[in-house]
Amino acid sequence: MNNEELKLLIEELRALPQESEWVEFKTNNSDPQMIGEYISALSNSACLENKEFGYLVYGIEDDSHKVVGTNFKPRKEKIKKQELQNWISTLLNPRIDYQIFEFIHQDKNLILFQIEAANNQPVKFKGEAFIRIGSYKKPLKEHPEKESKIWQKAKNTVFEKEFAKRNISADKVLELIDYPSVFKLLKIPFPPNKEQILLKLEEEKLIFKRLNKYHITNLGAILFANDLKEFDHLARKVPRVIVYDGNNKLKTIREQEGKLGYAVAFEKLVNYVNDRLPSNEEIGRVFRKQVNIYPELAIRELLANALIHQDFTVRGTSIMIEIFDNRIEISNPGKPLIDVNRFIDHSPESRNELLASLMRRMNICEERGSGVDKVIAQIEVYQLPAPEFIAGDNYTRVVLYSPKSLRQMSKPDKVRACYQHCCLKYVSGEYMTNQSLRERFDIDKKNYSIISRLIREAIGVGVITEYDTSRMYVPYWAS
Repeated sequence: MNNEELKLLIEELRALPQESEWVEFKTNNSDPQMIGEYISALSNSACLENKEFGYLVYGIEDDSHKVVGTNFKPRKEKIKKQELQNWISTLLNPRIDYQIFEFIHQDKNLILFQIEAANNQPVKFKGEAFIRIGSYKKPLKEHPEKESKIWQKAKNTVFEKEFAKRNISADKVLELIDYPSVFKLLKIPFPPNKEQILLKLEEEKLIFKRLNKYHITNLGAILFANDLKEFDHLARKVPRVIVYDGNNKLKTIREQEGKLGYAVAFEKLVNYVNDRLPSNEEIGRVFRKQVNIYPELAIRELLANALIHQDFTVRGTSIMIEIFDNRIEISNPGKPLIDVNRFIDHSPESRNELLASLMRRMNICEERGSGVDKVIAQIEVYQLPAPEFIAGDNYTRVVLYSPKSLRQMSKPDKVRACYQHCCLKYVSGEYMTNQSLRERFDIDKKNYSIISRLIREAIGVGVITEYDTSRMYVPYWAS
């Protein structure tokens, strides 16, 4: 933060009616043990109060909030030859980010500790967690109900509402955000002036105004950034497309990394991927034409799903689209929230519901619960092997395979296709039969015994079951 931003923040904190549980004012008390305990307490209290940061401010009178200045110089403090900030950091568990700002306000020296709110677990100092109760600092163990709430708060963090860029001017907002695309994609009239533009961006939760400054939310940045690299913690979240020579990763033909927000770049991403997928020549009555071997609707839906359902808390990784001669793999950070075998029928559970909702409004993805079944239906129309859904420890991957005959497919390929076809029939209000599965594989009626064996194999591994004794079949979860 620059001096102007710090002064605005100080005035906002001074305007609070009383000392809040996430703000502490001091004058000159510089005891290192006390500071460490306050950092723990303010971090934990900020979490409970749904604040992004807690603040320890030196140079403000406690009762009157008057600016009186301070003689405390934290950067000059040493504990056993260690700088104060480093000494405290090593004794915090988990280690959280906190910054110390020294600046002049109203001709007085002020010190501001900006302390990251606790996440995932309470913050301890020297093995003990603290909390603020009113204006008092207390051991957290004396208030188990608050400790329980901190653990629960970790589950309720909303990525889209957090800030990607803070305390910037209106003009800077319009420089960083592709605001014309907001109105174009949402199909709403473009406002007549800057004030109305900013008001609509705030209404859509893309920005947030505080005093005379603006914050850009993660939602606004991840969807509409002109360049995601302008937002430090989102810079690694741009999708990457890698095209390989052959069926392995030994030789890369090309690699492309985006920079625009997801909504702005989505059509470009879909077109870029489709243009690099293998195609077949189709001979019509008059002309020959190139036809993609993978259905465009499936590619579009799977890309949208990867963007929407990723776990933004997984650091250092991004959406990956890897194109091989015999398959395409689409991966996103984060283990799926539901069993991969239930992707077809289960209503999706998204970590990023505000992101998903806005992308649905822009027609970037299908309505809730209608995406994967359409992907499977398109795969069947194109007579492709069944896609494979993989749940890793910190990733989700979908693999689409290039055309194979039934004879070329492995047993897992065949069983997976049988199961997905059975699911698709069931969610459509129908039942799988030998005939429907023959049609899925384009197998002649005279070869029905091949399909009968496949059905028995699928029953044997437990993915489908017979519906009564009618030679109709349902998924295992429907029996």
